[in-house]
Amino acid sequence: MVYTEKMLKNSRGVVEIVILVIVLIATVALATYFYLDSENKDVKEEVITKVQEVIQVTSPTPTPFPFQDMTIPYLQNREYESELGELEKVSENASYTKYLASFDSDGLQVNGTLTIPKGDQPQGGWPAVVFLHGYIPPQDYETLVNYASYVDPLAKEGLVVFKIDLRGHADSEGVAFGAYFSGDYIVDVLNAHAALQNTEFVNPGRIGLWGHSMAGNVVFRSLIASDEIDKAVIWAGAVYSYEDFDEFSISDSSYQPPTQESERRKRRVELAETWGAFDSESEFWVQVPATNYLEGVEGDLRIHHAVNDNVVSIDYSRNLDRILDDTQINHQVYQYTSGGHNLTGTSFSQAMQRSADFLNTP
Repeated sequence: MVYTEKMLKNSRGVVEIVILVIVLIATVALATYFYLDSENKDVKEEVITKVQEVIQVTSPTPTPFPFQDMTIPYLQNREYESELGELEKVSENASYTKYLASFDSDGLQVNGTLTIPKGDQPQGGWPAVVFLHGYIPPQDYETLVNYASYVDPLAKEGLVVFKIDLRGHADSEGVAFGAYFSGDYIVDVLNAHAALQNTEFVNPGRIGLWGHSMAGNVVFRSLIASDEIDKAVIWAGAVYSYEDFDEFSISDSSYQPPTQESERRKRRVELAETWGAFDSESEFWVQVPATNYLEGVEGDLRIHHAVNDNVVSIDYSRNLDRILDDTQINHQVYQYTSGGHNLTGTSFSQAMQRSADFLNTP
């Protein structure tokens, strides 16, 4: 983990940590000697107890710091555990059954729709995808309406599709703090992934991610934060290196700035007062972009973007493609001449079939 000067000042200090490590090593070495040399069971048990006490006292622990939950190291080193709640059937057709579903995400109930294919379940369970919606004003988002036309073709291709309503959207609990300056949505995604792993009908080793627009950032950061995800699809995604945000910006006419009294606004002000605006030289901000943590990461990523996207520039995807060329992450960018931000028309059909085929491939 990368530590800032502020963090180090609030911790035990580098020198003290080094000394504690030396003491720990020496203690364990002496204890091992006496342990091996002694034939007395009581002596051995006493030595073990003393070593455990020394380890507990001397092992340095990172000091929490403001907005630590935004950083990739934090997201990589925490645990994700959840289970699906009771399913409520809402519709069915010849291809699949759709349910309202929920799961626990760090104490919050996050909802969504779960579609389960009909037919003979494959050995080991159905392949699945955690489906992430793009930016929609949280108060306008509707569970059974938004992105329904995107879910349908994936479900018809034999995929379990869990379209989650990110926290603060529709009836999901919590505050919608946004994707780019919070780690909350990544937490929701990886808890949803864990919930699917704990079902009897999903193959726990074949759960991918799909995200559009704002969710491109969430999908990519989730992919880097968890070594259990090996497939991800991004449509018209934005903000990967955070330097690209400054360079390309976003032109979304549907965006509604948070009100002055909102929790989201207060958090953004606090973030700015604590760490300032994004700065690639900042020891805090360098821990936020997933592009700074690609070494040793593997996975498979497919990016779809229309050249004529007037909301999120295709340069976001082209720039990420160049960055990934120097990594072990298998990746491919599909560029479409038409379709706009939502990849409509023939681009939609082509991109959706490619996405389904990719997620269905073992």
